Amino acid sequence: MTDRTLIIAEAGVNHNGSLKRAKEMVAVAAEAGADVVKFQTFSADALTAANAELADYQKANTHHANQLELLKSLELSQDDHYELIECCNQNQIEFLSTAFDIESIRFLESCNLKRVKIPSGEITNLPLLREIARIKKPIILSTGMADLEEIDKAIQALEQAGADRQQITLLQCTTQYPAPDEDANLRVIPAFKEQFHVHVGYSDHTLGVDLSIAAVALGAKVIEKHFTLDRNLPGPDHHASLLPDELNRLATGIRRIEKALGNPVKQPSPSEINNKRIARKSLVAKTPIKRGDTFCLDNLTTKRPGTGISPMQWDEFIGKNATRAY
Repeated sequence: MTDRTLIIAEAGVNHNGSLKRAKEMVAVAAEAGADVVKFQTFSADALTAANAELADYQKANTHHANQLELLKSLELSQDDHYELIECCNQNQIEFLSTAFDIESIRFLESCNLKRVKIPSGEITNLPLLREIARIKKPIILSTGMADLEEIDKAIQALEQAGADRQQITLLQCTTQYPAPDEDANLRVIPAFKEQFHVHVGYSDHTLGVDLSIAAVALGAKVIEKHFTLDRNLPGPDHHASLLPDELNRLATGIRRIEKALGNPVKQPSPSEINNKRIARKSLVAKTPIKRGDTFCLDNLTTKRPGTGISPMQWDEFIGKNATRAY
């Protein structure tokens, strides 16, 4: 993984089942500066039982009676996927989609995507983890709702099924829409890297862009963020998603932070080197000094510019006799 942060614009199901809107979202993500636009691939019947109830945030933002009814309204067909992949190629942005069942994983494998995304809800789904590991592509694993033991078991399951740990990226995530700032727990991002020896990132469900940018400063190499064309659209995720101009602000902020992070070595930067002689000081005579006079507090001081003897040599002069007049 390079030093450049991978920015994933999460379209998710914010297309509301409309291929036209999904294509518009591809164009918006590309224009905003995202590297990847991500959708969701699933069969509602394979994903949820008929009696599975809605989450509270889904109840608040949709009119559906249960998860099955909601998910059926948000499915994309295989032909829709082909069109979206072509749309991504035209807009020069990577297509990615999250699969929630094994048949969907196999379909996405046939689409020859660059990487695989495992959503938080599937981190304990052993058969699905094994199927994804078999593909031997880079894996992005969200960790919402999980504890360290569950994360460790998921990584072990992936490795045992053939995945390379060095191709796994763990995303800190809080599965709530929107997620409270106080639940973001960004400090686990560097902790993940140290404990699991994997790449790290952040799937951000909080409002705004600030926490994603902070995550990059903490070492996140992947940022995933939901976006929408209109927060007033019906659907489970629109309310907690960025608008197009905010997505652009996110990408711009991340690229700025990347430039600012630099490296662990402290040294004068090219932009400041010429200011050293202006801002620093030199030893100067406070009063006229004759040859043979003793340098002391009464006749020595420091003043700009810093083109002469450094004041750090002060002790080498105090108490010594001048060898010439100043």
